[in-house]
Amino acid sequence: MTSAATPAPGSDPASALELVPDAGDDNGDESVPNLVDWDVALATARRLTKPGPAVSATEARAVVADLRVRAGAAEAHVKDFTGMSAPPGSAPVVVVDRPGWVQANSSAFDEVLAPLARLVAKKRKDGEQSGSGRGGALSAKVAGVEAGALLAYLSSKVLGQFDPFYAGGGATGRLLLVAPNVLHVERELEVDPTDFRTWVCVHEETHRVQFTAVPWLRDYLRTQVQSFVAETDVDPAALADRLRDALGAVVGSFRGQGDFSLIELVQTPRQREILDRLVGLMSLLEGHAEYVMDGVGPDVIPTVEDIRKKFNKRRAGAGPVDQALRRLLGLEMKMKQYRDGAVFVRTVVDEIGRDSFNQVWTSPQTLPTRDEISDPKGWIKRLLRTV
Repeated sequence: MTSAATPAPGSDPASALELVPDAGDDNGDESVPNLVDWDVALATARRLTKPGPAVSATEARAVVADLRVRAGAAEAHVKDFTGMSAPPGSAPVVVVDRPGWVQANSSAFDEVLAPLARLVAKKRKDGEQSGSGRGGALSAKVAGVEAGALLAYLSSKVLGQFDPFYAGGGATGRLLLVAPNVLHVERELEVDPTDFRTWVCVHEETHRVQFTAVPWLRDYLRTQVQSFVAETDVDPAALADRLRDALGAVVGSFRGQGDFSLIELVQTPRQREILDRLVGLMSLLEGHAEYVMDGVGPDVIPTVEDIRKKFNKRRAGAGPVDQALRRLLGLEMKMKQYRDGAVFVRTVVDEIGRDSFNQVWTSPQTLPTRDEISDPKGWIKRLLRTV
């Protein structure tokens, strides 16, 4: 799959890097009411999304072409380092701009929220909850504004992403590279562009390999995410109580108190169990990708140590408002997943070797739990009893 290096409507190709992607299919179901008005979300995101770095149209095309080359080369690097082999061409590489990333993720979020939408529709049909008609449409529009603001904020933060749920054209996921963000960060850090782009591509290619080389992983993640959403308590009184608790914790977060996110605050007990499994899995996936992106160098990426040092410093250098937003949106949790997951993978590989570590991909039962991410030797002992 390709994307054209042409300006988005209303943009100036000499002042911004704008790439038009193939953003995916519309998976909407007219029989189920939308919880989020995605037209409003996209319109809001378009207004709030910041422009990319200033480049000429020629340079924009060169960046796109180079990222595609680096992504293609990353496939062999990841295979050699991990010993895992993914079917070629099963998940396309798409180079996007910030609006393209927003469009792609709005489609993904809509699919993830589908179980909750069906649950709300059933409640309304059974007469257990009001909110249809004008009230429901208004709620969806308000949610659309909130979702659009969130997508706009994230669109300038993400360098790359593997979307495991994309199925357009029979694909089993797709790899998104956000060209303006890659260009912005490499300039900000003053690192070698070729090495940095390869480094980013290796990380995302590792995710592609994880999901395409391990046949059950994609459906397992989908089931866990959809189960989490479907377990949402849609009783207004119960939800209001949890939101009040969340509000107090959010105020504390801006005072630097606590390490949490909204996804952890507003939950049922059943959701907490599912979240623990998801955190364990995501820590493994992100930590493995971190381990691989550093491990393939310096033969492949000569300046990898310099890139890692500068990148870690940048991650830690966010201002207090940005840090509070990270905690609130769960991004601090993601940073912790990178760190703890990488330590887990490194410790296990050092203890029992790469091939034995790869038994982690055998089945859901061999995945580390949330607690085992911090106790890799405990996982090793369990593994030896399991396989």
